Amino acid sequence: MKTGFKLALITLPIAAIGAGILAYVVSTSPPPERSTLAERSAAVRVIPADSRSLVPTLTGFGLVTPQRTFDAIAEVGGRVEYVNPGLRGGQILPAGAVLLRVSPTDFNLAIAQAKANIRAAEARLAELDVSEQNQRDALEIEREALEVKASDLARAEALFKAGTMSKGARDQSRAAHLAQRQKVQGIESTLALFPTQRTVQTEQIAVYQATLATAQLNLERSELTLPFAARVAAYSVEVGQFLKTGQTAASLDGIERAEVVVQVSLDDFGRLVRLGRSTAPTMPIEPTQMTEALHALGLTAQVRLRLGEQTETWPATVDRVSDGIDLRSGTVGVVVVVENAYGQSGQGNRPPLTKGMFVDVVLSSAPVSGLVLPRSALRDGSLYVADSDNRLRMVAATPRFEQGEIALFASDTLAQGTHVLLTPPNPVIEGQLLDPHVDEGLMPQLLAKDAAQ
Repeated sequence: MKTGFKLALITLPIAAIGAGILAYVVSTSPPPERSTLAERSAAVRVIPADSRSLVPTLTGFGLVTPQRTFDAIAEVGGRVEYVNPGLRGGQILPAGAVLLRVSPTDFNLAIAQAKANIRAAEARLAELDVSEQNQRDALEIEREALEVKASDLARAEALFKAGTMSKGARDQSRAAHLAQRQKVQGIESTLALFPTQRTVQTEQIAVYQATLATAQLNLERSELTLPFAARVAAYSVEVGQFLKTGQTAASLDGIERAEVVVQVSLDDFGRLVRLGRSTAPTMPIEPTQMTEALHALGLTAQVRLRLGEQTETWPATVDRVSDGIDLRSGTVGVVVVVENAYGQSGQGNRPPLTKGMFVDVVLSSAPVSGLVLPRSALRDGSLYVADSDNRLRMVAATPRFEQGEIALFASDTLAQGTHVLLTPPNPVIEGQLLDPHVDEGLMPQLLAKDAAQ
């Protein structure tokens, strides 16, 4: 069969039938549905703005040192005859314990010699009293004899003038009178020396008494006692050893209080002070003023010792600021004191706070109220929020302070309950529609982490 004939008899009728079927289907089918163009919303994580109280804290590190130390320095020299058996490294000795005793033999001899010198000087003083009385009695007699010699001289002068006595006899009477006057004058001179001699003996007794007091004081100094309860840090003395004056026999650390000098940033420390002291817009720089500001604030402190996975804590008080500021690093030393550092060792394996421990110190001021939000929610000085219509809005905000992963804003920054975006859409277009999903667990997690830190 020829190709043209096949096309006319078979192919064309089949194509016509198909076209008819297609036309019937199209004419009887309903028209397609039309969908209107709608705005798409961006899914975001949000957190409601909530007003809370947050305690501003500042963490630093330092070494534990005893607040008081005692160096047992020998005030007198001598051979050691007694050493406290507890004078060994690490031992704790109570207040008033005798650390060592130097042989008192030399000091007892010095005391006996000083007492003997005092008694001898007092005897010489008594001897002066007796001698003075004897001289006064002798003076009275010699004065009576002088009166007799004066009478004899007067008679001799009268007889010489009358011509009944020779010149030689008169001169003998005059010589006898002068000799008697010389005796009286000698006794008077001797009596005039007695007050000076008595003064000399009195001063000599005072010298001997001072020597006695020194000897007795040296006897007391021969025994070294501990003024407060302390732990032996070092010792270098044994029985029989000769101890020189000024030699350090032992060093002890007080156990009543422990100190930690923690170095903190001057800026962070100033922020902590300003947050707790609303009446002071600026932070004083002078150390004395800084210490006064600390006492006025009532800052609290906590000393923490990390032992692997375990952390031990001790309450502490902020005592003062160290004597200077390191201008190169911008840090200031804050001294905190732990009371009864050894007595707080408690039960179990908790160690006492001892010298040389490396600890961290958390300084805290009074709680501050405001909107507490994750620090990551602040971007380029703005908070992204969802308004009542779930539209993206940008609110300029400056935190009062940032701490760890948390930032605290003033209460009037946002309305209570405003949804703050944690994950803004990309790109950020103000006014775009949002699909907010509240993250209920983030804020409790951040607050717990802040409390743990």
